[in-house]
Amino acid sequence: MANIRIFFTTDLHGSHSVFTKFLNAAKFYKADAIIVGGDITGKMIVPILNMPGGKHKALYLGSERILNTDEELTKFKKLVHSSGFYVHETTDEQMREFNENPKKVDELFLKVTIARVEEWVKIADEKLRGSKVQCFIMPGNDDRFEVDAPLKHSERIINPEGTVQMIGNHEMISTGYANITPWHCPRDLEEKDLEARIDAMASKLTKPSNAIFCFHVPPYDTNLDTAPLLDAELRPTMDPAGGLKMGPVGSTAVRKVIEKYQPLMGLHGHIHESRAATKIGRTLCLNPGSEYGEGILRGIVIVMDEERVKDYAFTQG
Repeated sequence: MANIRIFFTTDLHGSHSVFTKFLNAAKFYKADAIIVGGDITGKMIVPILNMPGGKHKALYLGSERILNTDEELTKFKKLVHSSGFYVHETTDEQMREFNENPKKVDELFLKVTIARVEEWVKIADEKLRGSKVQCFIMPGNDDRFEVDAPLKHSERIINPEGTVQMIGNHEMISTGYANITPWHCPRDLEEKDLEARIDAMASKLTKPSNAIFCFHVPPYDTNLDTAPLLDAELRPTMDPAGGLKMGPVGSTAVRKVIEKYQPLMGLHGHIHESRAATKIGRTLCLNPGSEYGEGILRGIVIVMDEERVKDYAFTQG
């Protein structure tokens, strides 16, 4: 039986360096398919203020940076892009406009978000042109719906959301939607609605027991979904010993559907600190975790034959 090699990662959150590493992983790991399982866009803009004499000023991670030369400016932009943020060169006047009109900030954020995805699509199309590698990139619950369009227009990237895709002999169903989070993200759903969405996809499978379930949110109450528990003000809660109070935050719908169909494998993300593997019945469920803010690509290399997962290994670099 021929082996299939998959490289899976997730939660890139706009990091340009991590995305570049993801594309390079196809050749490095000799992968037949490479997959991003959701949350591809960044979370904020770092404004760079133009100053007299060709200098620039920026506030980054609580620290003011003065950029005296074009070389320093270029190096700083690369650092910000690597961490997953966006940059915008601006003036005092425009900053006042942004402060007075939050809608303009939202419009700018959407513009730079789409531009980054369009840039990634162009890079992927050029990098993978002429190769046989399958490339699947799926938005996650954090991603706005406007980013779907650039992915749709790619020559080489497939957005697998809501469809049945083939990887070798294995059907794969995918969704970036998640159960309700404290931030009420664009693709958050009530558990009953998420279950109905997944069940509709699973009903189209010809052989669920041989399938891959690529669901951004992990199944509830596993070591794939342990995260700090937040209070009503979205602040971490503390346990009696003074440590962070941790608990399961995954999806009961995802767990229920996995228990029902018992696919071969589940690929998940969403909870960055829960890099782990677990079994739900016969189903191997994996979460590579994420360190996108450090420019680190966390992933999993999976080797499958026509009927089973033969091996898997967590990677980072």
